[in-house]
Amino acid sequence: MREPDAADADGRRSAVLRAPQLDAFFGALSGATTRLLMLDYDGTLAPFRMEPHRARPYPGVCELLAEIMASGTTRVVIISGRWVRDLIPLLGLGRLPEIWGSHGRERLRPDGRYEFEEIPPPAMHALLKADAWETDLRQAGGRVERKPASLAIHWRGLPVARIERLRAHILARWDALPGREGLDLRQFDGGIEVVVRGCSKATAVETLLAEAGRGAISAYLGDDLTDEDALGAIYGRGLGVLVSDACRRTAAEAWLRPPQEVRKFLEQWIAACGGAGRRAHAGGEPGP
Repeated sequence: MREPDAADADGRRSAVLRAPQLDAFFGALSGATTRLLMLDYDGTLAPFRMEPHRARPYPGVCELLAEIMASGTTRVVIISGRWVRDLIPLLGLGRLPEIWGSHGRERLRPDGRYEFEEIPPPAMHALLKADAWETDLRQAGGRVERKPASLAIHWRGLPVARIERLRAHILARWDALPGREGLDLRQFDGGIEVVVRGCSKATAVETLLAEAGRGAISAYLGDDLTDEDALGAIYGRGLGVLVSDACRRTAAEAWLRPPQEVRKFLEQWIAACGGAGRRAHAGGEPGP
């Protein structure tokens, strides 16, 4: 692997750590008393699908995550833009990790406690107005997904010309949306999302890093533009990893191609932690 390029003004770079640098990370991990592994879902643990409810994890990923959790030495957290309730059945794990959904607004703890960051009434009112776009957006070819604090419009698989027409239609609606000061318009890989402002994946990362405390060895794996705030939040405090078929300008320091290199990273994590939990499968229990 090549050395990281110089960073842009916004802190992004085409960064790829060399193998010795990753070896140093796993060396530090092996001696850590606190370990935190944070992962995005779509594009990182699972391939993108035209129908999001069919986006199952890559083969072998769930078994590796179950093994890491069963060891009892790593806090595993999935941080996604998805609604938590839609993510749980896709994971197929008998024992769930901690899950942050809706770009950091939802939190489901491993003991089942659920938390939701309240949406200010003006922002909720504006989001409800955006929800009313659904019929028109579907007629324009978009696939619309309603979530607790956002409205996602998917265009994956559409011809480029139709995507551009749909994008222009969304932007025109956005410009005319009353009260949109409490909302953000975020592009993701395969669409655009109207999101209530105030929470992001960085919100989750900042909270988790604070809870882990100084001395924790942490990593965040993500693929999309919506992961860049999380990758920026972990920079200098842990390892940010871009998961992508091709490297791009990013706040991450390392780059992995899915799914083989992601599986290898998880296997190296297990090895660095002593290989505990070898008997675990989805739904398995920690060893003695």
